[in-house]
Amino acid sequence: MNRRLKCSGGFSLIEVLIVLVIISLILGLVGPRVFKGEKKGKILAAKSQIELFGGALDQLRLDTGNYPSSSEGLSALLASSGMDGWDGPYLKKTSIPQDPWGSDYIYRFPGSHGEYDLYSWGPDKQEGTADDIKSWE
Repeated sequence: MNRRLKCSGGFSLIEVLIVLVIISLILGLVGPRVFKGEKKGKILAAKSQIELFGGALDQLRLDTGNYPSSSEGLSALLASSGMDGWDGPYLKKTSIPQDPWGSDYIYRFPGSHGEYDLYSWGPDKQEGTADDIKSWE
């Protein structure tokens, strides 16, 4: 009976360490790919939101005859600021969402790259860098 109890113990320290090493190796191989996919997903989400805003801005222009000014900004898509012919709201949201990195989208009218400029500073949150997501590209 004593012999049976002695053999039915838990895991040895070596067994636990081996399992931890195996889990660490798996995470080391899979982890970077998961985070790379997350970055790509956020970029795609920002591009999609910019496209959505662009469509809403175009619809607002069709209704009112012009785009909102830079001071009115994207909030003109949600509430009329006295624009004749405004027939919104042009978005289903109750507020303008931020980009995937927690920053506001930048809207300028008139734009220097088109009728309007709409962009996000991207993951580094700095204007004018290679990772900016722009409506004109």
